[in-house]
Amino acid sequence: MNITDPQIILGTMDFGTRIVPAQAFEILDSFVAGGGVWLDTANCYSFWTDPSGVGGASERVIGEWLRARPGARDTVRIATKVRHNPLVPHRPESAEGLSAQAVHAGVEASLRRLGVDHVDLLWAHAEDRTVPLEETVGAFGALVRDGVALRIGAANHAAWRVERARSLAREQGVEPWTALQLRHSLVQPRPLTPLAESGHRLLTAEDVDLARSEELLVWSYTSLMWGSYVRADKPLPQTYDHPGTARVLAALDDMANELSSTRNQVVLAWLMRQGINPIVGASRVEQIEEALAARRVRVSDEHLARFAQAR
Repeated sequence: MNITDPQIILGTMDFGTRIVPAQAFEILDSFVAGGGVWLDTANCYSFWTDPSGVGGASERVIGEWLRARPGARDTVRIATKVRHNPLVPHRPESAEGLSAQAVHAGVEASLRRLGVDHVDLLWAHAEDRTVPLEETVGAFGALVRDGVALRIGAANHAAWRVERARSLAREQGVEPWTALQLRHSLVQPRPLTPLAESGHRLLTAEDVDLARSEELLVWSYTSLMWGSYVRADKPLPQTYDHPGTARVLAALDDMANELSSTRNQVVLAWLMRQGINPIVGASRVEQIEEALAARRVRVSDEHLARFAQAR
């Protein structure tokens, strides 16, 4: 696992839909002012809440912000994703997929919306087993070769598929996937129970083992469980209702008091202490300020051990 200087990533999924542009601009400005660097978006964000029924709103808002902030592109790094944008409005089953044509078309459209000539990291948003993996690997490798993507990674992929893709990339002589993005947080669902969010894939011990062995970058999403750590009106999903969760939350309260931090800050610091880069969504400036302050929270080996024992 690449553990060098883990960072808070700003998740922009709701920009342009639930979060209006003016509000998004304030969050982006605050994030950059606080030393934040990475923005995470996707070409499909957020088709499920956009009246148009297709994605692109988040990327358009980021593009508008970049145009309104000369020099901002030199300050931030942009990560986007291809795979899930519907080709037919309101029809998620028409998602573009990961064929070479779909990957190239998706990235070209993303660059237009963002108003940039390259992205710093391009993710394959999820697997597409209807397309030969060799084809997807070649398409992503060509984008790196052409300077359209500086780095490439796999989100929501099984570890064995990532390693197979990396082997194929070596055979083709192209850039391999060197980053993983998966769902991970301090609390964990009951083993063997499906997540309500069917497209989500949890970070597993196998993923961590692969990342450490191959020195891959790891990003986590749903890091703060939609606010469930700090908001009584946002209870954890039913699958998290088990004794381990109660023990972990009790330990979290103890450590938050010891470290003079919020629950959210301790969770983020816990992730970064393990070399994981947490993605944090925010609808208010205060939320991103709180998240960035987690970089100053010092989670020790003893804290890690207490959490591990509680789980």
